[in-house]
Amino acid sequence: MRRLKYKTVLAGCGSMGTRWLEYALKRNDVDLVALVDVQPEKALEAMQRFGLKLPVYEAVAEAVASEGVDLLLDTSIPEAHAANAITAMEHGANVMMEKPMALSMEDAVRLINVSDRTGRSCAVMQNRRYTKEIRALKAELDTGRIGPPGFVTADFFLGPRFGGFREMMAHPLLIDMAIHTFDAARYLIGSDPMAVYCHEFNPDGSWYQGNSSAVCIFEFSCGAVFSYNGSWSAVGHSTSWEGAWRLVGPKGTMLWDGDHEPVYEGADALESASAAGRQGSWYGPERREACLDEMFDSLKSGKRSETDIRHNIHSLAMTLGAVESAKRQAKVWLPELSCM
Repeated sequence: MRRLKYKTVLAGCGSMGTRWLEYALKRNDVDLVALVDVQPEKALEAMQRFGLKLPVYEAVAEAVASEGVDLLLDTSIPEAHAANAITAMEHGANVMMEKPMALSMEDAVRLINVSDRTGRSCAVMQNRRYTKEIRALKAELDTGRIGPPGFVTADFFLGPRFGGFREMMAHPLLIDMAIHTFDAARYLIGSDPMAVYCHEFNPDGSWYQGNSSAVCIFEFSCGAVFSYNGSWSAVGHSTSWEGAWRLVGPKGTMLWDGDHEPVYEGADALESASAAGRQGSWYGPERREACLDEMFDSLKSGKRSETDIRHNIHSLAMTLGAVESAKRQAKVWLPELSCM
């Protein structure tokens, strides 16, 4: 008999954790049984905010062993994701985690191996592929209106001042943010990345300790090329958080500013007047809530999520491959990183 509620532990009770917690408390199939944070006071603050009384643990291993958990929601720091997920799956729990799934390809492959061996599912938050605008763009691409996109570009220029750990990271843009745009490129192109060349740098005026800016060129197995220009220390004329996109195919070009419906222009002047957006192709929640909804639906159906670790490892490879390319100052073949 299928369990009516998932006995659930939330790990990581910071600002992102409280967003996941708010979502979880609205679901009638989640039985929240414990919170985990290396700073217990964070968990206590979260419980006070939501009026909860739950056990608090400092380690995922202790929580899943003590509570007989079915599901781990992990919003801890990136360094802890792989270890937490492996521990949870080894104890019989499924996992839904914040990105990135790991900080090395070796750990990512290990995650997949543990998931295969235990039969537990593990999916990654990629909330930016769950908006009506990007779904409209993908639907339009799938009609073949411009033909297969062969040259895709995305510009990402913002200047957020987060404070905290991001401003101390060695690769804040690539590790913490660019994976969203890279994952979107995979989704739109519909192919796997094969190689990357990346130049990473920290321009004058940046308030980040590490490299806040990068230029990347990705080659995909279908022959498409994806170019990414990004900065997290760009002041003025900001793009949207989704980036500003150009997708060029043999029959035309699509533009998408990240906030509105995509637009299309082809060789025929009559075609050029038409808009590309297929309004109504996506209904209901978007972003984080939509991604979590899809994860839960996949957990119940047994069908792998769009952001299952076996799929998401390719987005991680783009991120870690870009970092490695910048270090080597050379093109990196992504399958070589993990023998994927």
